[in-house]
Amino acid sequence: MSSSGHLRPVPRRSTAELIADQLRSAIMVGSLAPGDQLGEADLAGRLGVSRGPLREAMQRLVQEGLLRSERHRGLFVRELTSEDVRDIYIARLAVERTACEVIMRGNRGEAVARLTPALERLEEAAHSDDRDLMSDADQAFHQTLVSCSGNSRLERMAQTLLVETRMCLTVMQETYPEAEELLQEHRRILDAIVDGAENRLLALIEEHMTDTVERINAGRTAGD
Repeated sequence: MSSSGHLRPVPRRSTAELIADQLRSAIMVGSLAPGDQLGEADLAGRLGVSRGPLREAMQRLVQEGLLRSERHRGLFVRELTSEDVRDIYIARLAVERTACEVIMRGNRGEAVARLTPALERLEEAAHSDDRDLMSDADQAFHQTLVSCSGNSRLERMAQTLLVETRMCLTVMQETYPEAEELLQEHRRILDAIVDGAENRLLALIEEHMTDTVERINAGRTAGD
């Protein structure tokens, strides 16, 4: 009899995986900024690890597209071009638009119940005038939106865009919309779900993504 269905102990996460998680988080919030060079000796000392697992972790991030390798120079945090930003938000639009279609044809009540506290957290962050908290709450709202679809594959796709999206939001700090404007954008999204207005919801999601791309790239141009 095959033992393939038997439960086995789950292997512990490797040191390289844990290091990769820390590096992703640092890139996501801008502690390791676009264009920063990653020095092995410095990072190994700061993280308290040997160079072997550190190299393995950094290679994982190269494969994920978060780091770039330059011959004879080393590894650098990837800088997002205007085209990268546009591509990221086109991918996000595809995922969130589909999630919205599923929500509107499924359990809207559950979506409203979960998105209402997410919007409240965004409101609290907006009133704090803390841009990082606003970015966190903004992203959490959209992650909840996709999660409300109940489609695990859509959630996984949204998760793969998480770090790059947060990199975009970090770049956008200086051009982030005013708190009330940001709140209104998200209130309108929730209101459309409450009202069962699918066409309005899809239009709002597309407008939200398009406006964000324009803000980010406008900020990049102004900073050049």
